Amino acid sequence: MSVRRILVVGLGNPGEAYRNTYHSAGNIVLNALRNQMADTQPSFKVARHGKKSTEASIGPKYSFLQSPCVMNVTGTWFARAYREHLIDNGLSPAELGVVLVHDDLEEELGVVKIRDWARSHRGHNGIKSVNASLKADPDGKWARVSIGIGRPVERERASVSDYVLSKIPRHARGILEEKGGAGLLAALMDLERKWEAS
Repeated sequence: MSVRRILVVGLGNPGEAYRNTYHSAGNIVLNALRNQMADTQPSFKVARHGKKSTEASIGPKYSFLQSPCVMNVTGTWFARAYREHLIDNGLSPAELGVVLVHDDLEEELGVVKIRDWARSHRGHNGIKSVNASLKADPDGKWARVSIGIGRPVERERASVSDYVLSKIPRHARGILEEKGGAGLLAALMDLERKWEAS
């Protein structure tokens, strides 16, 4: 059965204090992609998804959602939004592609990679929370797309935490938006081809 819609969810932390931090790279890059697709993908607007007010862009093929939850407890909302999306669009799991977009400390800034859904979370609390709340339906199409944010020289947990929650400098945000937006678009095209062929 072919995929009729694709749900793309960006991970990040809500609120002005965290909107422009490395940990919110998933939302930043998803917004950059929406800007690149302005002819076919509507602007983000606040709407109810998963029982929460969520920044959403619902187009003819893609549904872009920016997680409204603190990273560590994203899973419950994500599971609700997924199930809601199936019901509201009259889709079976096999007809909905699901893509989770998240930051990645192990890749250089702006590098985009497609990851298998079941691949290790490597300590990412948002992915851990999603995995704990939702088991991927075996009939569905599932993937993660990671957005490289680089890693601080110090590897201590506190240093890493400070880094991912730090403000992104303007030049680094420009790299994220340009490389990340184009990379995410290419990743979605690759996933569509793969899913249609399977």
